[in-house]
Amino acid sequence: MSKSSKSRLAGLGVLFAFLFLLHAPPALAQAHVALPLNEQGVLGGAPYNIRVPANWNGTLLVFAHGYRDKADHPGEIDNRNADAAPGGALAEEFFLAQGFALAGSAFKDNGWAVKEGIQNILALTNFFKGRVGKPDRIILWGASMGSVVTLESIEKFPGIYDGAIALCTVGAGAPRTWDGATALALAYDLTFGWPSAWGSVGDVRDDLDFESEVFPIMFGQFTNPANFGQLEFMRLVNGIPAEDLASWPFTDLFFVTEARAELERRAGGPVGQNLDHFYSLTAPEKTYLASLGVDADALLAAMNARTNIFAASNARNYIERYAEFTGNLRRPVLSLHTEFDGLVPVSHESAYRETVEAAGKSHLLVQAFTNGVGHCAFTGPQLFSAVVAMQFWLDTGTPPSPGFFPAVLGFIPGFVPPPFPYQP
Repeated sequence: MSKSSKSRLAGLGVLFAFLFLLHAPPALAQAHVALPLNEQGVLGGAPYNIRVPANWNGTLLVFAHGYRDKADHPGEIDNRNADAAPGGALAEEFFLAQGFALAGSAFKDNGWAVKEGIQNILALTNFFKGRVGKPDRIILWGASMGSVVTLESIEKFPGIYDGAIALCTVGAGAPRTWDGATALALAYDLTFGWPSAWGSVGDVRDDLDFESEVFPIMFGQFTNPANFGQLEFMRLVNGIPAEDLASWPFTDLFFVTEARAELERRAGGPVGQNLDHFYSLTAPEKTYLASLGVDADALLAAMNARTNIFAASNARNYIERYAEFTGNLRRPVLSLHTEFDGLVPVSHESAYRETVEAAGKSHLLVQAFTNGVGHCAFTGPQLFSAVVAMQFWLDTGTPPSPGFFPAVLGFIPGFVPPPFPYQP
């Protein structure tokens, strides 16, 4: 089949999806308030935003936002925006125009607020039913840390949410994700040296500030061309793509330092461990690093000689609860990931699929991938395709085919993500 023929078929898949949306069964939902509705308020200490168009199609999209830095240092201000769609007001207007009702909430707290996110989003969903009316279907979607809220919520509350869309999915779950932060800290220690003022590699100082204490040191190190080989070792051993320069390395190291400090305060101790890890690189990666003057074998040996970092049991219990996934799905889940995500690498999708497969629920998971570069770097048509695909799935009981995710919109048909690193 020619490339043009494949593109036409993909285009037909998208056209079919859009036609399905336009000619879907009429909405049964009945609002008991005048529409359109545009309401903002505070619920359980969390600002919320509810928007319902006059031509409501019966579907409610409930959005869980991503990580927000907690204002815990001088001069910082908490972001308390209650976005009702990924991308904020512009995306909200688009989805409203398509007939969707929208709801979103800031969480009661910032930082690793997965617990608060689960609670606040659930409260908002129930509030919507009483305030507006009962939707025909409720689709929960969340981005980045919001994907943790989304995937944990769809496991815990299948009677509330009909389906879930996880964007830039933290599919490995919180424990393995924060183990990854520990691995990156260890790699940094062996290449540049971890300052004792930051705490230890496994247990950062609880009030560590990235902007004033970490960034000034790292900026000089990471912008020095002589250190490129060391940076490449850190990147490769942690499975981070080279293409996402916007996230790598400063955004990643923010989470390794200040964000981890906030979580350790919240959880009551260090959260990451590497007792069951083995760090490795491929032969081509070692050859490449050798060309940069880096002895990868020596650094790997040093990392594997320090697989003695352990988490506090109470803190580990906290992040397992908020959240480690069981994969025991009872409702459909669609995940969407860019190929080149430097903060949450696409290998998280392999980890999540393995979890769902182990639970025997593969039929309830569809994963789609885009050629985007960056964390959560999706286009409007890609997000709309995901919503249309999920609505089709819920209305027909049939998982969306690859035709819903065509190359002409920047999707990568047949893409297989690499395995998650830090394997035992």
